[in-house]
Amino acid sequence: MKTIGLLGGMSWESTQTYYRAINEGVRQQLGGLHSAKIVLYSVDFAEIETLQMQGDWDQAGRLLADAALAIQHAGADFLVICTNTMHKVAPAIADVIKLPILHIADATADELIAKGVKSVGLLGTRFTMEQAFYKDRLTAKGITVVVPGPADREIVNRIIYEELCLGNIQGNSRVQYLEIIQRLQQQGAEAVILGCTEISLLVQQSDTPIALFDTTAIHAQQAVRLALASG
Repeated sequence: MKTIGLLGGMSWESTQTYYRAINEGVRQQLGGLHSAKIVLYSVDFAEIETLQMQGDWDQAGRLLADAALAIQHAGADFLVICTNTMHKVAPAIADVIKLPILHIADATADELIAKGVKSVGLLGTRFTMEQAFYKDRLTAKGITVVVPGPADREIVNRIIYEELCLGNIQGNSRVQYLEIIQRLQQQGAEAVILGCTEISLLVQQSDTPIALFDTTAIHAQQAVRLALASG
């Protein structure tokens, strides 16, 4: 079994979901008392969030690259960045480590293709919804990406930072998300990506008839497959 390097803390609410999902996946595959071999580095999200809001992605990249180096030195075989938004700095991390990075957008695209989805709505932080670093990896694989309008993007982003990252789950916020998901479907989305690792804390598949693709679950499942793969 390979050792999984988890770069987490962005936020720790979602990182604990990764930890549980990966260990449950390994136990399901191997049975008994088996669990995953994991090296976890959890950053202080307040530092990262400040840099996000300042637009200082270079410094954010340096901070996460240093953390990734520590994971590498601790013996991990590959890296999982436990956040969608901070894959924006994945190239900066890749420049300083020798570990392969299991990219969350690639994992999600593979799952969409496997399920025959060609047009997908994208929910996430405003950085993920508005910038190219995430969407381009999906469109490169032939997937059309639909994002909410400006007002809806503001709602989605605010709820992530002001509620979900703090573990605050509000029923009214769920209603707002479901209304936005419905509008994405009306814009032609066949399914919707929950493209922030905290969104699955608020919205589950049982809440809506449109297919939801939970990037945290998809990413964790691919990490398990890679950890258990031979060679």
